[in-house]
Amino acid sequence: MPTALILGAASDIAIAIAEKFASQGYNIQLAARNVARLQPLQSDLAIKYSSRVSIHEFDALSFESHAAFFDEIEPKPDVTICVFGYLGENEKAVDDWAQASKIIHTNYTGAVSILNIISKYYAERKDGVIVGISSVAGERGRQSNFMYGSAKAGFTAYLSGLRNSLYHKGVHVVTVQPGFVATKMTENLPLPKMLTAKPEEVGEAVFNAVKKRKNVVFVKWFWKYIMMGIRNVPEVMFKKMKL
Repeated sequence: MPTALILGAASDIAIAIAEKFASQGYNIQLAARNVARLQPLQSDLAIKYSSRVSIHEFDALSFESHAAFFDEIEPKPDVTICVFGYLGENEKAVDDWAQASKIIHTNYTGAVSILNIISKYYAERKDGVIVGISSVAGERGRQSNFMYGSAKAGFTAYLSGLRNSLYHKGVHVVTVQPGFVATKMTENLPLPKMLTAKPEEVGEAVFNAVKKRKNVVFVKWFWKYIMMGIRNVPEVMFKKMKL
């Protein structure tokens, strides 16, 4: 049975992704900072799908521990899905470097740190799939969340370069752009229902992207065209908008 490693496995999106891959015959490796939170999911997946499910301690911000973390995982995963992220508070981040640093390092630096290690392993064996959950917020900086968006913009560019680099070594890289998703992280935000996906839709999109070897996936198709429109607004006009 193939194995999927989920980095940041305690989130609503990660749980939905784990459910989808387990239902399709994958063994699952759940990794998160608080492993106690993963135990109910581990039991649930093992019972429902007869999958082999393991849990692992992983801290995206503990960069020095990442190499040892991956060395200790056995078997090595066939698919790695990087789900962790941190929205934070934009206004607070402008005034408080601790908040800004957490946003930047969680959404970009931590992801690059662990995926560099995993991509090197995949390149050496000439096989494997990496999935990065990025964000449409990275498509263009907006006043409401430019700190988070800038980190996700960096992550999107990183995944694009990684995809280009690893293609020649038999490794596939997928960038997933979910748009708005109804989760605990966004429950206090006034999200438009029509534009908001469910975590289960993200899980479905991720699995299909891996199966069909897609490159960039928008969970709800219309986000591709919404962001195309936003990217093409001239800067002289865009800077005056309140987004």
